[in-house]
Amino acid sequence: MLLNNSIFTILDKLWLQCQFHDDEQTSIKKPDELGITRNDFAPRKNEAVDVLDRIQGSMFGLTVGDALGAHVEFRPYSFMVSNPVKDLEGGGTWGLQPGQFTDDTSIAICLANSLIACRGFVPYDQLVRYKWWYRHGYMSSTGHCFDIGAATRDSIQEFEKRQKKFAHDNDILLEHIDSVSDLDLLRAFDVNCSKIGVAGNGALMRLAPVPLFFFRRPEMAVEYSGISGQITHGDEKAYDACCYYGALIVAALQGAQKDTLISDTFYENHRDWFGDRTLHPEVMAIAKGSYKRPGGYQDGIRGKGYIINALEAALWAFWSDKGSFETGVLSAVNIGDDTDTTAAI
Repeated sequence: MLLNNSIFTILDKLWLQCQFHDDEQTSIKKPDELGITRNDFAPRKNEAVDVLDRIQGSMFGLTVGDALGAHVEFRPYSFMVSNPVKDLEGGGTWGLQPGQFTDDTSIAICLANSLIACRGFVPYDQLVRYKWWYRHGYMSSTGHCFDIGAATRDSIQEFEKRQKKFAHDNDILLEHIDSVSDLDLLRAFDVNCSKIGVAGNGALMRLAPVPLFFFRRPEMAVEYSGISGQITHGDEKAYDACCYYGALIVAALQGAQKDTLISDTFYENHRDWFGDRTLHPEVMAIAKGSYKRPGGYQDGIRGKGYIINALEAALWAFWSDKGSFETGVLSAVNIGDDTDTTAAI
């Protein structure tokens, strides 16, 4: 399988640096500036193997799901019934080699790299890296951006417009605008480049690095998961879907078993992680088990681009996988439509 070598690098760095972060959203400090040494990054007793394995599982699982669905992306369920995916294949929609991934993984790596480079959650830097991917193929499996959702593209283009105006207003050379590190300037930049009503699945597909990075601070992980999605997908449903999904990943990383994750009371049992926020009714329906439909597609499960459909379909695949990642991820692909993204999630 052809995996971008950067994935192997970021996994170790995610593990090291998810041990360390600031409480301030825009704080960008190096460990030595806080008196922190490499020993402070060391895993806690009995934690190392299990947590590192789960971090790797999350990132590799995302990548494998993406690659499995890449060659049949946009194919309807009727096509998948006659031509079910059983293993990694090349060609198809994007003409990729077996194992090459699409935008789902590329943007997730962008996000992971931002968390690592900034040693914290800096939405401006995240958008910069999404722009590098869009314009220059940064973290692409082919060296260029060949697949991008409309909402993500629109948000990146809006970000570029705001960067140009921001550079002009603050007397910053345009060629230096991507590397702005002044915290006061960053706080003044409006990173919410989307708008209400934009609720595509692109907010979910890239999200995993955020809860992985902040897993020891569930409240922070959940809040930042929502913000991470909101900067490119501005609808309330996208924010809340990302919060719920982020909470599930945190719980899994902390060792929660499957029956806990798919419990209809997971949200209520982890209510303190969500602060004073109540989930949107459509997200709440998922939290209460709307995806538990034995008939799958025949019962209304759809692998569509709408974030509610996507989260429901991914959780349906997880719920019905009989304890096998292979079974679940292939079910996610073979539901059809946005195959790579459903499987990545």
